Amino acid sequence: MNTADLNAAVAPDAPAAPAVAAPTTAFVGASWVALLLGMTGFLTGLFNASMDLSEKGFYLTLLLFGLFGAVSVQKSVRDRAEGIEVSALYLGLSWAAVGISLSLLSIGLWNAELAPSEKGFYAMAFGLAMYAAVAVQKNVRDLAVANRTAPRGNSTGNSGGSASTGAGETGPANNPLRWRLGS
Repeated sequence: MNTADLNAAVAPDAPAAPAVAAPTTAFVGASWVALLLGMTGFLTGLFNASMDLSEKGFYLTLLLFGLFGAVSVQKSVRDRAEGIEVSALYLGLSWAAVGISLSLLSIGLWNAELAPSEKGFYAMAFGLAMYAAVAVQKNVRDLAVANRTAPRGNSTGNSGGSASTGAGETGPANNPLRWRLGS
């Protein structure tokens, strides 16, 4: 019995999980490198900037708030695409977090007494970190789906270490919930 049959046996009315190929190692690595570059660049710029500590705290908070909002939007949109219920309030708050962080960063940089090159640096590092956070979240989700739907063990559903025949047994190796819940 394959994974789709097991999932259908557990929840016949549940929408089928979309076929998702695992992201390549190169893309996963590039996403993490981009996230680290964006965050490190932004934080290094803040550390070396000659601005008040409160202003540095403002920009740090915007970075963290924006990253949280971007990851929340990606997760919410993906959940809805997979048929997992997401409240409109949470999705709206996630989008608001992204919009507010981008707006406040724009206003803060517009009014900051920084060289135009510094303003551009902060904006680009922030944008890179936000984009990379979405890519990393997508990769994490794709890997989880690919691992969940990957065939395990032999064709009888056993993990290979049991002498079970798979016929009519209800042990952990033949439990359809094992496949559904990813345990």
